[in-house]
Amino acid sequence: MCGRIAQSETRRYYAKFLDPDLLPREWIGGDTAPQFNLSPGRTALLLHMLNGKLASDYVSWGYRTPNEAAAKRKPWINARVEKALTGRYFRHMFRQGRMIVPGGGWFEWTVEDGKKQPWYISRKTNEPIFMAGLTNFQPYAQQEVEVGFVIVTEDAEGGMVDIHDRRPVVLEPQDALRWMDLDTPVEEAAHIAQSRSVPSSQFQWWRVTRRVNRPDPATNDQHLLEPAEYEQR
Repeated sequence: MCGRIAQSETRRYYAKFLDPDLLPREWIGGDTAPQFNLSPGRTALLLHMLNGKLASDYVSWGYRTPNEAAAKRKPWINARVEKALTGRYFRHMFRQGRMIVPGGGWFEWTVEDGKKQPWYISRKTNEPIFMAGLTNFQPYAQQEVEVGFVIVTEDAEGGMVDIHDRRPVVLEPQDALRWMDLDTPVEEAAHIAQSRSVPSSQFQWWRVTRRVNRPDPATNDQHLLEPAEYEQR
């Protein structure tokens, strides 16, 4: 599961960790305000390859089919790596819409004394995370369907299971680049997603304030990521 992320740096910051040689001289558009508590339904930064160059776009987090939209069902926000290639919802994205959702980390929740307790998860090193994602967004194309993205998830392992049994597929820069490259064969992309994720042992996690529980754009400051003592309320 991945239901909230932190995405507080600039496009250039994330891009330089992937490959400085791919960094365009100029990005079209600009950066948005830092997001320390970005929730589904809101617009997030995506990185993808376009004509052999690194590109960026801002796309809504969540995807639903036209029939689901007509029925007003909630969008999907994650795609299980086990079904992403073959499942009817996402297989067309797996072939044409592989991209990366960059960030500093993500949030998960436990229940303590009947209350939802948020945790923040990030790499132990001072590096961003590159989450494998899928989107039906197509640059420079007129699209008649809802446009959105999902984050690819896998089973958690080790101590991270105590926080949640699912986690995003996080890739090292070289694997992230191969994942984004639509010239990469689908079979290779599937192998990357299924076997190349950064292991849980490379992450750290800590309790954060319950203010994170409110997915309100106004609840958005860097103090949300700071370790918090157990809150009696």
